[in-house]
Formats: sequence, C-alpha cells, structure tokens
Amino acid sequence: MELRHKYDLDLLLKQTNMARSSFYYYEKRSKTTDKYFELKELIKHIYHKHKGRYGYRRITDELNNQGVIVNHKTILRLMKSIGLKSVIRVKKYKSYKGEQGKIAPNLLQRNFKAAAPNQKWATDITATISTALKGKRN
Repeated sequence: MELRHKYDLDLLLKQTNMARSSFYYYEKRSKTTDKYFELKELIKHIYHKHKGRYGYRRITDELNNQGVIVNHKTILRLMKSIGLKSVIRVKKYKSYKGEQGKIAPNLLQRNFKAAAPNQKWATDITATISTALKGKRN
C-alpha cells in the first residue's frame, strides 16, 4: 500500500504477478471490520468464565439468557475460528448394583495341571464393550 503512492499501480501489479481484481479485493477486505468481533469477545468471556467446560450449546443458552439471540451454528463456527473446544469429561464407571446372575462353582481351584489331554477345559467369558459398538447394541 505504501509503494502505491510512489509507483504506478500497473508496474507494481506486474512485478508481483497479481491481478488487478485481486489487489482491489484485498484492499477492500482489509478496510472492513469483523462483524462478529463483539460476539467473539462474549464467547471467549463465557468460555473462560466456565473454565472451558461450556460447549457451543451451553454458550448459546448463556447468550440467549443474556438477551443476545444467535443461532447455535453461528456460535459453533465462531468457536472453531477462535480455536475454542470444550473439555469432554469422561463419565465415571458405575457398576451394576442389581440382581446378580448364577455363579458357577470353582471346580478347578486354580489347579490347571491335568494327567491327560482334554481332562480340564477353562475359558474366560468376560465381555468388554468397545466404544465403537456401544451405540449399536439392541
């Protein structure tokens, strides 16, 4: 921009291999202000006030409670552009406290030595549900 006052615009564009339309596009864009600047500041304030625990849904609710009506998709897009992600809390394990099934007697008593093959058979039927299958159970 500063060189434009010294030199001809055509010469500068030729030296930089830039199209005239691109030059005017960037010139116009640099003069415009961010229309979401104040909203971004509010989002940052709410996010840091709650120590990063609020995601876009709760921030949207908080803004709506303050009287700022904004679509949740806008909040999500702005949070992505700012680089804010909420902390995902891992849920604690809660064991099942209901009725237990039938427990088989321990016949081997950890004595796994057999006199001949196929006398003693043992298996483990502990089931672990992976996170990939968690939502696909009936």
